[in-house]
Amino acid sequence: MTEAFKLGIVVPCYNEEEVLPETTKELTAIIEQLVNTQKITNDSKIVFVDDGSKDKTWEMIDDYSQSNNFVSGVKLSRNFGHQGALLAGVTSASQSCDAVVTIDADLQDDVNAIIEMVDEFIDGAEVVYGVRNNRDTDSSFKRNTAESFYKIMEMLGVKLVPDSADFRLMSKRACEVLLSYKETNLFLRGIVPMIGFKSAKVYYARKERFAGTSKYPLRKMLKLAINGITSFSIVPIKMIMGLGFLIVLVSIALLIYTIVQKIQGDVVTGWSSMMISIWALGGVQLICISVIGEYVGKIFSEVKHRPRFTIERDIYTEKTLKENNTR
Repeated sequence: MTEAFKLGIVVPCYNEEEVLPETTKELTAIIEQLVNTQKITNDSKIVFVDDGSKDKTWEMIDDYSQSNNFVSGVKLSRNFGHQGALLAGVTSASQSCDAVVTIDADLQDDVNAIIEMVDEFIDGAEVVYGVRNNRDTDSSFKRNTAESFYKIMEMLGVKLVPDSADFRLMSKRACEVLLSYKETNLFLRGIVPMIGFKSAKVYYARKERFAGTSKYPLRKMLKLAINGITSFSIVPIKMIMGLGFLIVLVSIALLIYTIVQKIQGDVVTGWSSMMISIWALGGVQLICISVIGEYVGKIFSEVKHRPRFTIERDIYTEKTLKENNTR
């Protein structure tokens, strides 16, 4: 692509009133720089997606949209989660944009990497991943668990881009393909690599959160990890089958051992060993039922075909229609 194109930057927001002024300032500067170098058109937009915030996030987005020509917003009717908010923003922005960048509002992802992403897009890449060049800002626990997660996903046959989250650029065509995936249990980090098309990577150093508190505590991180595993692989189900066969083999071995001991007359009645066996098998059974239940629960949520998000107000579309009418 050699001509200037329209870029949309989608930013999911949940209670981000502390960081929103700086985020708006930095992203506006990036857009202005790209417009001045004639890489993108001056009708490019920052699309803030309010994911049911309880503070003044939406009021601030509304105010910025009136004072800043580059800013627009989408308000969801309630909290649909980070992945749902991202998808809502992509749905809205991709209708009129040639490419869409998704980035979190906390400014941990380097906004300057957007310039390199745009260059890769101009060179022909339709999906450009923002990849961390190190994890120095993470605690040792978070760093080790993240590395373990990527290794597990790789063993399960799920193709992910290691150290890449939801900071990426996608062409309009890539966005359309992404939106054709209709699952309710969203794990975009796993879905986007399935799209195909020419891709590229842009490496950057991740920063500390500019302000506010993290919206992804340990509980949500674990939920996202479990969702990623169970949404893309049935290996855990197969592992349960293997575990079942293993337990049967162990029980047969114990049966043979017991018969031999009986023949030899060396019989020791042990209450402790019996109770340990009962508790161990009971625990294994509960774990297996829980794993199966996770998959059954996903089937339950998928077959209902409920909407993945509900837009209460779309300033971006309103602005786009107004701009088209004035031309």
